[in-house]
Amino acid sequence: MPDLTRRDFLKLASVASGAVAAANLAPRWLKRGVDAAAALPNVIVLVFDAMSARNLSLYGYHRSTSPNFEKFAQRATVYHAHHAGGNFTTPGTASLLTGTYPWTHRAFDIAGLVERDRVDHNVFQGLGEPYHCLAFSQNLLANYFFGQFKQGLATILPPGSFSRLEQVSGDHFPRDLDSGYRSYDNFLFQDGVPPASLVFGLADRVRLRYREVRTLSNEYPGSLPRAGDHPILFELSEVFDGLRATIQALRRNGPHLAYLHIWAPHAPYRATKHFANQFADKWGPEPKPLHRFGDGIPYSKLNPRRQNYDEYIANVDDEFGRLVGSLEADGVFADSCVVVTSDHGESLERGVDGHVTKLLYEPLCHIPLMISLPDQATRQDVLAPTNSVDVLPTLMHLAGREIPAWCEGALLPGLGGQEDPGRSTFTVEAKTNAAFAPLTKATIAMIKGSRKMIYYTGYEPEDSFELYDLESDMQELNDLYPGRPAFAAAMREELLEKLASVNAGYGRS
Repeated sequence: MPDLTRRDFLKLASVASGAVAAANLAPRWLKRGVDAAAALPNVIVLVFDAMSARNLSLYGYHRSTSPNFEKFAQRATVYHAHHAGGNFTTPGTASLLTGTYPWTHRAFDIAGLVERDRVDHNVFQGLGEPYHCLAFSQNLLANYFFGQFKQGLATILPPGSFSRLEQVSGDHFPRDLDSGYRSYDNFLFQDGVPPASLVFGLADRVRLRYREVRTLSNEYPGSLPRAGDHPILFELSEVFDGLRATIQALRRNGPHLAYLHIWAPHAPYRATKHFANQFADKWGPEPKPLHRFGDGIPYSKLNPRRQNYDEYIANVDDEFGRLVGSLEADGVFADSCVVVTSDHGESLERGVDGHVTKLLYEPLCHIPLMISLPDQATRQDVLAPTNSVDVLPTLMHLAGREIPAWCEGALLPGLGGQEDPGRSTFTVEAKTNAAFAPLTKATIAMIKGSRKMIYYTGYEPEDSFELYDLESDMQELNDLYPGRPAFAAAMREELLEKLASVNAGYGRS
């Protein structure tokens, strides 16, 4: 597939999809004169951790990484300029679940929590009865929120569910999952370099290695995929089988919301033998200059990592296709809203490998979003910028619920909302900023139409700005900030005013 500019690809997508009127996708169950509970749509949210839209052929990527996502898109509303609330799991997931930006929910450090006064501001309590709400995540950082939101959750599945091997200790403390995971799995046993605890961590690591060598799989050339530094080893096929079984079981409970957060394609990128080396084509995008806030990793090391990442995405896509086929056979699409998205993206450029960075370029912020309504059979494409904070109010609307005043998101265009060319959306990175202090050490990206401003504050003697036109400069290589003073000044003023406003409640602005 030849490289396309964002403008070219969006034009092609718009033409290929055919314009589907929003009225045709209105929630029919809200108009039926039947029992309200029986008419409510089930909601299935599939979150693929660290999946960047920029590496999906669905959105015009060079490699054919997502044929099954593309097939699913034919029955969904596809959002082409959708952005995460943060650039790693904690702020990104919190924004998705609460419909608020990181400066509001305050979960923006590595293992952060939602502000105590806002723990009832989440999608699970928002939908409320008669919904049976279930949450599952292989990522422990998302599990912290489940402990906070347990008032609205009927079922919380352990992070090691559907795994070939797990050694998670916090599950043994169901009354306080947050403390259990933090005290044991993070403080004592996390398998970092060095271990979190040299005594307990080392002993736990030896036990895990002993069990791991006895749990080999012929499907994986190396070791099994793993949930980061936590002792959760799994086969993708078994995880997706578990997801199907979970959704089948929920269908016996009446209206339900299933939030299902899968680790893959998050690093380490470990595809099965059928996908390993699928993209050994020596292709790579044009190198981008190293960024002063990057990690200095050279292109020669990042490009092989990109190949591994793309192969892992293709592996996930294959399992997703198998899951969709099963759900279709089970009749799930007849009465369910199925949401496919991510918590954040992944960077393999500008000297950065991963997403724990100060940077907020599009590979980190631009994430997939597709929503399939019950019985939807036609594709709709939305080109306007949207944000993960928009998912909660849209699900509330589709379920016939009133959108709460505390929500900062807007109804998604095509699903009750309208495109607003004057709207600004934000992505926030502030992992080293105190959670109960004003944001003074952070990176903030503001999207307005096709323009994107990035603001760095607290890292250097002076704050700095970058400005890009994503329509003509999809790769963010031409910084317009120095050469467009009038336009840059207007965006800068709006961004700084917004930051001053959100900082006002936290002392010094």
